[in-house]
Amino acid sequence: MNEQLENLIRLQQIDSKILAITRVIESFPRKIAEAESPLKELRKTLDATKQRLDSLEKKKREKERALDDTDEKIKKLKARTSEIKTNKEYQALLKEVELIEKERSSIEDEILLVMEELEVAAERIKSEERQFRADAEKIDSLKRKIEEERSESEKKISTARESRAKIAQTVDGDIYSEYVQLIEACNGSAVVEAKNEICQGCNMNIPPQLFVELKKNEEILHCPQCRRILYYIDTQ
Repeated sequence: MNEQLENLIRLQQIDSKILAITRVIESFPRKIAEAESPLKELRKTLDATKQRLDSLEKKKREKERALDDTDEKIKKLKARTSEIKTNKEYQALLKEVELIEKERSSIEDEILLVMEELEVAAERIKSEERQFRADAEKIDSLKRKIEEERSESEKKISTARESRAKIAQTVDGDIYSEYVQLIEACNGSAVVEAKNEICQGCNMNIPPQLFVELKKNEEILHCPQCRRILYYIDTQ
């Protein structure tokens, strides 16, 4: 096989490896974001539940103040008993006390309902906080794992780049420049196999005479469609 072609094939193999590892590294932020998305939603839910709890506690305090107000009204009305002169006035006072006591009873029922809702909200917060902590721990574990993978991947890239630099030095300058241009233009794939008269880069047919020349692997030839550098592997 042509030495330059052989070195280009090796260069492509290393560049493909570097590209694959780089894409894995680039996928890490997306993986973390995807893992954190449900946690963010749970955080929103938890915050909403806490706001609900605060609102209920505020409502309970308001009802308790209203209850105190009715107690004070009843106390003042009963204090007026000694001032009553007629039975009519007394009946009117009892009626007024009865109305306020009904109001008081209604407020007490409302407080009980609010307390039940408070209990439910408090339990929900406990449950959501447990789930949040568990999910957060999983994400922290994922981040640690990804960081380890990133470190290992960067080591692999560093090693691959050292090998790449040595091989690149063996490639003729003009050919190397062309190779780099093809790498950039063809999404990281500059040197591809020609198989069954088909370019494995663009999947287009290769003219029969060109394919005959390709099978010799004696010179650098290009796909007439995508311009990638072609080589042939004899499987016989």
